[in-house]
Amino acid sequence: MRLFLALELGSRERRAICQAIAPMKKAAPEASWVREENLHLSIKFFGEQPDTAPAELEKILAGIAAAQPPLELRISGLGAFPNLRAPRVVWMGVQHDPRLELMHHDVEATCAAHGFALDARAFRPHITIARVREEMPLANARALAIAARAVGYKGVQQVTELSLLESTLTPAGSRYTRVASIPLGGA
Repeated sequence: MRLFLALELGSRERRAICQAIAPMKKAAPEASWVREENLHLSIKFFGEQPDTAPAELEKILAGIAAAQPPLELRISGLGAFPNLRAPRVVWMGVQHDPRLELMHHDVEATCAAHGFALDARAFRPHITIARVREEMPLANARALAIAARAVGYKGVQQVTELSLLESTLTPAGSRYTRVASIPLGGA
């Protein structure tokens, strides 16, 4: 099973994001847009794991979560990796929060101590809204960049738990199933 740890967004926040980015979808129809129910902020990708991993991870993550107070995600801004001129991943930004960075660090260090691989990439908190599989025509990339600049969305999401999710790849796209919810301290 493919597992990852995430902060899930509430239905109201997901719906508002989808409404805000609707003009971008028209500008870049060749992009694979993330379905509303799949919008989240990834903390750590564990990759393919044995069926026993969720129970083990839930125990490991419970200790980390207990030490973390609930937090507020401040969502605003749009961008792309590597950039909007040649996008591969289009994302909605999250305002820098040292507590989120600390949470990621604690998850990485603790999971590594239990034999789980470290993430190869630096942690850059974001909400993926689209993926671009093949090079986008320059005109569409420009239209996407213009549409992205016009999105003035700002949102706030209260986060009270970590979600361990299973990702199942289907012909219709990824399907995420929550296998564990781990409350943050004080939640």
